[in-house]
Amino acid sequence: MDRERLYIDGQWVEASTRDRIAVIHATTEEVMATIPSAHTADVDRAVEAAVRAWPLWAATPLATRVQFLHALAEQLEACKETIARTITAEVGMPIKLSRAIQAGLPPLVARSFAECVAMYPWEERVGHSLVVRQPVGVVAAITPWNYPLHQAICKLAPALAAGCTVVLKPSELAPLTAFELAEACDAIGLPPGVFNLVTGYGPVVGEALAQHPGVDMVSFTGSTRAGKRVGELAVRGVKRLTLELGGKSPCVVLEDADLARAVQSCVNECYLNSGQSCNALSRLLVPRVRYHEAVELAQAAAERFTVGDPFDERTKLGPLVSAAQRNRVRRYIQQAIAEGARLVTGGPEPPEGLPRGYFVRPTVFAEVTPEMTVAREEIFGPVLCVLPFEDEEHAIRLANDTTYGLAAAVWSADAERAQRVARKIRAGQVAINGGRYNPLAPFGGFKESGLGRELGKYGLDEYLELQSLQL
Repeated sequence: MDRERLYIDGQWVEASTRDRIAVIHATTEEVMATIPSAHTADVDRAVEAAVRAWPLWAATPLATRVQFLHALAEQLEACKETIARTITAEVGMPIKLSRAIQAGLPPLVARSFAECVAMYPWEERVGHSLVVRQPVGVVAAITPWNYPLHQAICKLAPALAAGCTVVLKPSELAPLTAFELAEACDAIGLPPGVFNLVTGYGPVVGEALAQHPGVDMVSFTGSTRAGKRVGELAVRGVKRLTLELGGKSPCVVLEDADLARAVQSCVNECYLNSGQSCNALSRLLVPRVRYHEAVELAQAAAERFTVGDPFDERTKLGPLVSAAQRNRVRRYIQQAIAEGARLVTGGPEPPEGLPRGYFVRPTVFAEVTPEMTVAREEIFGPVLCVLPFEDEEHAIRLANDTTYGLAAAVWSADAERAQRVARKIRAGQVAINGGRYNPLAPFGGFKESGLGRELGKYGLDEYLELQSLQL
């Protein structure tokens, strides 16, 4: 599967260089595709196309932009199986989950923006002023590998709805569905230059986009380290900036909660996508009086996660995305053991019977203290640490004892108590008693988990500038 060209100004074009990037199958470790390794000249072409297209697209009636969003959702629906299988091969998510999440969410999100614009306050009267919302301009969308198409749509859909044009730079580790997205944009007749695709490495393409004078906004999702670099470059040009970064999310289980249900839910959330989720609940906080019971429940839940070929319908835990990621997670496991955490299950050794593929055992640590590395740093693998707390206030302090603030969970038999505790946790989203994902609610974080929000009307806000007309 060779993707030989970039998508710029409504056409598939040759890159300025013949350099290629190999896309590796996470299970077989074989090359499954190659893509262009673009350079700054390609970024210039794409941004120039987006700049030219912007005035006409910004002037396109909202109803027409909404029609394009609905058409895009239909195109993505039509190739859901291809999308699911591609991402399962690239990233390692089990195929059942890829169908529901990786392929299922993007059309849903596209339609959610098509629907929310109808109630959006595009104009409002404030005294003798008329406040109007104008598209920010050209958007550089830099997306990660863990939910590659979903994260692209979370940026593209609100940008299109707002009247912005886009240059997308996907992760080189999982770029193939970005080509599916470009083909979908082409198929629905999106005007040339409104959507552009440039593939390549972050230090080359990503950094060129972040500091390009023709880019008005940078929307980045990825690691906190990379996000800081992107932010530094974007701020030099005083660009609009949104960052959705890492997390070390706590799951607080109060003493009156259904412990078995809460622990099972936390393990499920921690291990989703093999732990390759920025909002993974990787810290399980439980009352000290029920600590040993909670550790046993977590061990049992982890050991029910069958590890293997993600295309096998029975598999619950597939490989990680790359050899580098696998090795990084194994080093974290080894470091946790060296720092004195007790390995309950899992470990750094390869799973039995899987000599190939970037697999890591589902791992649980007990006797973890808050200062240990495993309790503080984002591991991005199937690694859960269990920490005890003394009382409610101690649980809240532990939950907030992190540089991150992306997500959290609270469990209690008393819904009002759970909400009270949730309000004291500095995180962008808090699931209460297993509360489900909502594509209309804002997604983003406090502290080093980022700036701004995605999804719903809150995500649309990010792509619009406020203008006051004094009447």
